[in-house]
Formats: sequence, C-alpha cells, structure tokens
Amino acid sequence: MNRLHRYGGMVLVAMLLTVLDGGVQDIRAVVVHPTRQQVGEAVGRGLAAAKNKISPNQLYQRFGSSQELEPSGMLLTKLSTITVMTAHFALRSAKPSTQELQQMLSQPTLQISITLFGDSPRFAQNSYVLLTQGNRVIKPVRVRSDAWAHKTRVWPQSPAYRATVVASFAYDSFDPLALTIISVFPGSGGEMRFEVDFSQFP
Repeated sequence: MNRLHRYGGMVLVAMLLTVLDGGVQDIRAVVVHPTRQQVGEAVGRGLAAAKNKISPNQLYQRFGSSQELEPSGMLLTKLSTITVMTAHFALRSAKPSTQELQQMLSQPTLQISITLFGDSPRFAQNSYVLLTQGNRVIKPVRVRSDAWAHKTRVWPQSPAYRATVVASFAYDSFDPLALTIISVFPGSGGEMRFEVDFSQFP
C-alpha cells in the first residue's frame, strides 16, 4: 500500500471501491479487465493530480510528438479515463460514483485519438485508422474525424490546419501487451504511422 500512503489520507479511494485487495504494483499494459486494486490506483492518481493542480488533460496516455504542430495521439484506456474523470470531479470537490466508475470499466472498446495537421480545411474528412501487430491487421469498429479542421496559430502558413481522428477498437480484437503500429490514413491521402508499445500504457 506504499503508493496509496503517498497520497496522504485519500480515503476516498477506499470509499469508492470498498477497498483494494493486496499490495500495490506498477501497472503496465492496456488493461482490459482492471482489478479493484488497479482501479484504486487510477482513482488515486486522479486525486493526486487535482491536489497538485495538474490539468486533467495532461493525464491521458500519449504517444507521438510532444511538439505543438506535430502529429500526436492519446490512448483512452479504461484506467487512464478513470484517472482523468476522477481529477475533473476532484477539482470541483466532488467524486465519481460507483456507477460512473463501472460505466468506464464496461466500455467494450479502446479509443485512440490522433491529432493530425494539414493544409486544407477538409484534409481529415473520411480518415481511417488501422492497428498492426506482427502479421495481424486490426480494423476499428468505428472511426470519426473532423469534417472541418481548425486553423493553427501559424495559419495561413503550413501546417495551417489541425484535425482530430478518433478510432475505436474492440478490446477482444488486439493484444493489449503487444508492440503496435498505429496507421492513420488522412482523407486527403497518404499514411502516417506511430509505433506504440501497448505494454507501457496503463
């Protein structure tokens, strides 16, 4: 329980989850069926972030470039979503209910959100996303993208527009521990790839 002790008196974790079983261990991999212990740690991270005035948007699991005008993405896993939701609630001196936590845990798909850049306002319309793990190609159950991209701060210079593509993949369709290639096909043409080790994401 050492990690929870560092949060100093955050008994809310126990109140929400009827307390955790066993010790705390480092969580790695896209967790499909989180235990109470893992959910408790995710809640604790959200509480700690709110206490330290860290923006909830900084708590998502990110990949790609950290530069403002370069492509990047986020994995909206069950545990990271719980952390972000808890932080949002805690900043309002509130807490997510057991029902709200359960709703996050029952999500059947992993959402992958990708930010792309282009030079026309409709460059991301009808974009598509695939996962590749070894010889396997995994298709999403749905993809949505900005039909009209937003201007960047350097508009009309390149890259002039920013758009978001969100793909949802069924948890039972991919290996949550595998090295994965995320391929994005913007509607305007071309392909962009991100290499992501799922075993490093909670």
